[in-house]
Amino acid sequence: MLRRYVNMKTQTIVVVVLIVLVLASAVQAFQLQSLKGKIADGQVTASVSPSVASSPENGKTSALPSSIKDLPQMVGGC
Repeated sequence: MLRRYVNMKTQTIVVVVLIVLVLASAVQAFQLQSLKGKIADGQVTASVSPSVASSPENGKTSALPSSIKDLPQMVGGC
């Protein structure tokens, strides 16, 4: 009797989790379609606040977002 109750409770939890995941996926799909429509209509534009940084290779300056400005020159490698 107890084993059947635990098994049924586990199945119920799995079903509830699956329903929540399916609903979240449906909401995200709707949001994605809405965003694609806005982009196609030209209602969404990108806005970047550039900062000036110099490139050590050629000495030229280029506009970079402030989030990239403070990164090290080389990351990782051998």
